Amino acid sequence: MAHVVAEPCVGCKFTDCVEVCPTNCFYETADRVVINPDECIDCTSCVPVCPVAAIFAEGDLPDQWKSYIASNRDLMAGATQITVKKEALGKGTPKCQPK
Repeated sequence: MAHVVAEPCVGCKFTDCVEVCPTNCFYETADRVVINPDECIDCTSCVPVCPVAAIFAEGDLPDQWKSYIASNRDLMAGATQITVKKEALGKGTPKCQPK
């Protein structure tokens, strides 16, 4: 079971998670990061460092965000691997305030 990046990341795209991932399984799209489920080892290192609490184990994903399991996999096709933290896309916006 892999971890999934859910709705709170959309438009915010904090990348604190990429620096702690031992398998470099994060990929970047225009408005978020996604996790490659085939590369994720379910170590949970990324969960506590996500400022907007957007990362969940598949089994812990809230019902309203279950669609993100498929969308993370689908978005992988056009995504670029990211291993270095970048400035957050939505930094300073009301939606993207750290939890």
